[in-house]
Amino acid sequence: MENRFELVKALLNIEAVQINPDHYFTWTSGLKSPIYCDNRLTMGHPDLRDKIAESFSLECKTFDFDPEVIAGCATAGIPHAAWLAGMLHLPMVYVRSKPKEHGKGNQIEGPITQGQRVVVIEDLISTGNSAIQSAKALQEAGANVLGVLAIFSYGLTQAKENFAEAGLTFKSLTNFDVLIELLENEGAIDVVQKDRLIDWRASL
Repeated sequence: MENRFELVKALLNIEAVQINPDHYFTWTSGLKSPIYCDNRLTMGHPDLRDKIAESFSLECKTFDFDPEVIAGCATAGIPHAAWLAGMLHLPMVYVRSKPKEHGKGNQIEGPITQGQRVVVIEDLISTGNSAIQSAKALQEAGANVLGVLAIFSYGLTQAKENFAEAGLTFKSLTNFDVLIELLENEGAIDVVQKDRLIDWRASL
């Protein structure tokens, strides 16, 4: 989906992205936020998930080299990685947050060979830590990670710093800034609410 505004509007329509500048949500980390993003809801909307896969496939063409493997971050990145890999007719793997404590102790499920070019798929970028951990696990397995692609990003400074420190590239199909602009243009938020949202992001 080339239009970032079209995508964020679709995410709002299915309530994958919800916003409440007056009553904050609590993230899993305990952080209070005026925005809650649950891109797992896209799984129930075939047309939208196909458009997301198409957009990911276009982003894959922006890398210096074509990917040879698509990797999904557990858990919400896995289905989108699978749909993208199917569209591109490429192998797919997925990466756990940590190695299994039984069996073979795998952290990466699926075959990776030395030097293979990999694109990592994540559903959401906040601080970027989970995607970076996945990318590092792939690098330790010998993969050449081209970059990380996500559906939505909050645009946090911490994420930019974390990816820069890890030496990784990341892109998102749409983001916080696009969301705020759309909401303002459609009259869904007023100036006070817009400022509150921007101040929240700046405080992190």
